[in-house]
Amino acid sequence: MSEEEPLTVAIVGAGPAGYYTAERLLASDRPVEIAMIDRLPTPYGLIRFGVAPDHQSIKAVYRRYEKTAMRPEVSFFGNVEVGRDVTLDELLTLFDAVVISCGAGADRPFAVPGARLRGVIGSAAFVGWYNCHPDYCDLDVDLDIEAAAVIGHGNVAVDVVRILAKTPDELAKSDINPEAAARIARAPLTDLYMIGRRGPHEAKFTPKELGELGGLARAVPLVDPAQLPPEDADAALDPGRRKVMEILRRYAENRPDEKPVRIHILFYARPVAVLGDGRVAGLRLERTRVEADGRAVGTGEMFDVSCGLVVPCIGYRSTPIAGLPYDPRRGCFENDNGRIRERIYAAGWARRGPTGTIGTNKPDGAEIAERLLSEVAPAGRAGRAGLRRLLAARNRPIVRFRDWKKIERVEEERGGSIRPRVKIARREELLAVAGAHPPTEEDDARGALRTSAAE
Repeated sequence: MSEEEPLTVAIVGAGPAGYYTAERLLASDRPVEIAMIDRLPTPYGLIRFGVAPDHQSIKAVYRRYEKTAMRPEVSFFGNVEVGRDVTLDELLTLFDAVVISCGAGADRPFAVPGARLRGVIGSAAFVGWYNCHPDYCDLDVDLDIEAAAVIGHGNVAVDVVRILAKTPDELAKSDINPEAAARIARAPLTDLYMIGRRGPHEAKFTPKELGELGGLARAVPLVDPAQLPPEDADAALDPGRRKVMEILRRYAENRPDEKPVRIHILFYARPVAVLGDGRVAGLRLERTRVEADGRAVGTGEMFDVSCGLVVPCIGYRSTPIAGLPYDPRRGCFENDNGRIRERIYAAGWARRGPTGTIGTNKPDGAEIAERLLSEVAPAGRAGRAGLRRLLAARNRPIVRFRDWKKIERVEEERGGSIRPRVKIARREELLAVAGAHPPTEEDDARGALRTSAAE
């Protein structure tokens, strides 16, 4: 076998972990050929559908991924689902290695009585709805309510509360789903609850995200001073946590009548039941205490919060793939430092569960790339050309990266001079705008699927 034989790699999931893995593979001195496969017609995963629509500076990291995507060694296969359009075994036949980097796009179960009532919407679905995710664009979200309860003290919970609290002017420069923005604008909301079972020292939100709640036009964040520990207890915290405590202590000084919408940040409470007959009418909570080992245990004291919407932000999990071992407790694929089994690896949240930030995936992807390069040798497999031929034989329409650029141009044009873009949400429209079609002989002749000014 020639030393110039490329190592063929299929990366399943075109989000941050997938692109960081591809980036590191391309930085090696070995020739590689990469297929980025995603079940959605669009790339970038969490950047497009998870990052809050009013956090455009964070979304800008996609430009880094775009540089990787436009390399001739990389092809994007959008609208291709492993298990539906191609099997894992087929990918192993076509490629020297497969990297599972599909993220964690499903909600962890919210297992309390009443969790199936209308008005209980997991954060994956709710965030997907306001971010124009094709799976959730038709979600039934009734915001003709006065109060909503968001369960969790992480940044996702803060995002959900902040988006619900913002005015139309505050959302004007975002890429929020226009239908979601309209419903939020009409909503008669007066009270938003953000509920965590542990105390302020254990909360997971970061200073920047928590601090944004203090600058909202129509909403005031509130904290019960009695739920805050003595100030001298903050000294043992790391700098980030001390900053969080400074913000919470400042919010404890706010008055509930300062603005028309109140954001109640509640600690030491866990949901035990969703109340209602057919739809949500309230949430029953049990007061808790935090033990020395960090566990939150119930005290037996109950109280109710009236609300018409419950959004559990209690964590995500990867969707299992047939043929791969799965850890339901961690919500990710079973692996040994990123190796699932011979020639199959996991990166990002699919490897370690939904922890860390977008940037956490960079060293993770680099580590997997280095391990793959050290363990797998080229074997003359068909790679991208073989995958194109297989999908053509099955008449499966795909979105190539140059097709994605058509979608991007239309969305940016719809945004006009104010919004960065107005996203297309429905899969059928995305495929139509992209001009998606099964791979052709022309694609095969091109080798790598490229994007250029001429295209």
